[in-house]
Amino acid sequence: MNRAAYVAVDWGTSSFRLWLMDRSGHVLDERRSEQGMLAAAKPGFASVLQSHLDAVGAAAGLPVVICGMAGARQGWVEAGYIDTPAHLSDVLDRAVVVGGQARDIRILPGIAQRDAAAPDVMRGEETQLLGALGCDAAGEEIVCMPGTHSKWVHVRGGTVERFATFMTGELFGAVARETILSHAVNGADEAVDGDAFGTAVADAFNAPALAANLLFRVRSRQLLFGGSASAARETISGTLIGLELAAGLAKRRPETPVTLIASGRLQRLYQSALEKLSIPLRLVDAEEAVRRGLSRAAAAMWKT
Repeated sequence: MNRAAYVAVDWGTSSFRLWLMDRSGHVLDERRSEQGMLAAAKPGFASVLQSHLDAVGAAAGLPVVICGMAGARQGWVEAGYIDTPAHLSDVLDRAVVVGGQARDIRILPGIAQRDAAAPDVMRGEETQLLGALGCDAAGEEIVCMPGTHSKWVHVRGGTVERFATFMTGELFGAVARETILSHAVNGADEAVDGDAFGTAVADAFNAPALAANLLFRVRSRQLLFGGSASAARETISGTLIGLELAAGLAKRRPETPVTLIASGRLQRLYQSALEKLSIPLRLVDAEEAVRRGLSRAAAAMWKT
């Protein structure tokens, strides 16, 4: 029977994921909840973590490695940032120990781009990069990590040279709920209109300066020519993703594929968008990437 070697935790703003791991990086047990940073602050991070450790039967001395918003300024213990250019091995070396705990608990730092012209931060995504690419990655990588705040990262030889965050997911929610386009998407079902999405991606990618106009066309097209609420929703989504891709791919060399770290609906949408634009890509499951990154961190810190 496999024996637990450490606990890996991805602690986001609104979500909590914990895995009990053996030395080979296999999952022995897991826990998921909505006790992210915001919810965990009131009962206390230590209390929330301990409740999940008890649920999986983690031994008292088992070490814990954490990534994500638990290391933010408003989190459990601030883990700070590594400045770009940042080698992924620096993430392992700069883990912060949580004091006053009976077991060894460490939180991985984020990465900051302290460029006055393009300031940016990431926290949690650096662990996905570590899991997807490893510290010894050779050559150039362009990585797309979709989400509420999507990240586009340029990595060379295992070093994060620069990155950019796009509020695509948050903008979609705001546009679809808080603007006149809310009427166009009202009553949309789960059906995905792939044609509407693909056309919108291409239109926005080829003419990003028209983004605001392309969005208004969702309403005018529906008023003048009809169309389903689902088609309107996919057009909004495709327009915003196409706009993001126009910026994220701007400095890409034609021969360089995109590494897409995603899962679920976002993986399907971004894969479809990249394929629509004939961009070569490599798929990496987001959850597998973060878990593998945490495993690499644990191996470096505790020689597991």
